[in-house]
Amino acid sequence: MNNADLIVATLKANGITRGFGIPSGNVLPLMEAMRKGGVEFVLTAHEGSAGFAADVSGRMTGAPGLCIATLGPGATNLATGVGCAFLDRSPMIAITCNLNTDQLGRRIQMWIDHHALFQPITKATLRLEAGSIAATLTHAIALALNEPKGPVHLDLPENVALAATSEPVPAPAKPVNLPMALDDAIVRARELMAAAKRPIAVLGSTAMRLRDPNLLRRVIEHHNLPFATTTMAKGLIDEDHSLSVGCIERACRQIQRKFLRSADLIVGIGYDTVEVEYEAWIEDRPLLQIDMEPVDIAPSVNLIHQVSGDLGSSLTRLAALPPASNRWAAAILAEHRRGFQAALRPAAQSFTAHAAIDAVRRALPRAGLLSFDVGAHTHQIASQWTAHAPKSFHITNGWSSMGFGLPGAIAAKLARPDLPVVCLLGDGCFQMTCGEVATAKRLGITLPIVVLDDRWLALIKVKQLRRQFPLYGTELQAEDYREPPAHYFGVPAVGVRTAGALEDAVKTALAAKGPTVVEAVVDSDHYMDTVYD
Repeated sequence: MNNADLIVATLKANGITRGFGIPSGNVLPLMEAMRKGGVEFVLTAHEGSAGFAADVSGRMTGAPGLCIATLGPGATNLATGVGCAFLDRSPMIAITCNLNTDQLGRRIQMWIDHHALFQPITKATLRLEAGSIAATLTHAIALALNEPKGPVHLDLPENVALAATSEPVPAPAKPVNLPMALDDAIVRARELMAAAKRPIAVLGSTAMRLRDPNLLRRVIEHHNLPFATTTMAKGLIDEDHSLSVGCIERACRQIQRKFLRSADLIVGIGYDTVEVEYEAWIEDRPLLQIDMEPVDIAPSVNLIHQVSGDLGSSLTRLAALPPASNRWAAAILAEHRRGFQAALRPAAQSFTAHAAIDAVRRALPRAGLLSFDVGAHTHQIASQWTAHAPKSFHITNGWSSMGFGLPGAIAAKLARPDLPVVCLLGDGCFQMTCGEVATAKRLGITLPIVVLDDRWLALIKVKQLRRQFPLYGTELQAEDYREPPAHYFGVPAVGVRTAGALEDAVKTALAAKGPTVVEAVVDSDHYMDTVYD
């Protein structure tokens, strides 16, 4: 057994069954070990996509996602996806395969200091060295899984990968459990909720990582708390719930801000300000924060109490305390939901972006998974889409990088082949990652890839107009759209111009034996009113 074999055996023992990446000569020893050791290597079109896919794999499976690249440009490309895992708090092992150890640091083709590159966007960056492979890798996996979860970078020189080893395969890594919050802090939190007349809970992305997401629903129902969510927390409680008031700080955000400011207590549950800082919307409303670690706030935020420690333990104890009551009426919450959703769908004679999103939602079964991308459509989807289950709604919000949607959808489908998955992205994002269509085809996965074509980088167009700048550098295509080509990389493509045609196309694509590209030509003018209200 060589060190590459030991690395693969250790990864597999820790529940890692596939890795995403692009090979080079330096990567081949690790790839060969993956082939022999039963850890699938998934060839992507770009190393950034490999990182995004590994991020979603980590979210879905609970084991660290794995991504692999060569030195130099492979590493710099990979860094975009690794940064996603860092700010979105996803467990990941990112391996760069490097030159032989005697060449490191020399002025040699493609060499850069990988540790300097990855240090700001990882929990740690470590060199794999002969004789300590097992200990280093086990430490890295535990670190990736420790809260807050995140990526760990490992650098593997080629001669180290090929060297024989007698190290045994180590036992699976054991992440460190967070300490529990003090009982007095839990009791005080319940007292504050009971004293409030109009409390509103806001669920955030930390709560995505709860071992038992049902704890959230138990606390919300037990204390009769209306709840909003950040973008990444959608679906942790079914948004059809009568206490749901929708997503904050996306489309029609002023409606949500007004409603939140009618509260006399904001209860942040697993609220990570990496998605959106409290001071953006909370004004002087008192904040009760319940999370794994102390909250990051500006001095203007009125933090009256916080509970810091293992979130599952805190929620379990909160649910066991006597229920709190408040003055919220079900009719008020229902009317708010109706008004908010209506505002997101302004009347139009054309085929709007909001109508296209609704058509995709109708076509995707309730249990289905959505992966989408970054742009104006992100704001619309976050506010408009109804998410019904945890881990069914995938976006990057902490990192917020274009290019996430398609590799994220591929990883979601690989992790849950039993569930339908749809990718929804804008035309700018599709241009950035269209090569991953070939990845989906090679994998043989059923995946509708819905492209909202409006011929602009619509989010930046809206910002230019709001700031009274001329439109410049944001038009993707000047001429009118024709019908799409028959295929992209052998993947069939269909064009749609109405909501009904889009719904039918997605349903057909969900029944296909491989991926399908669906190009929906939409009018996105309403983004001016909904995305930046």
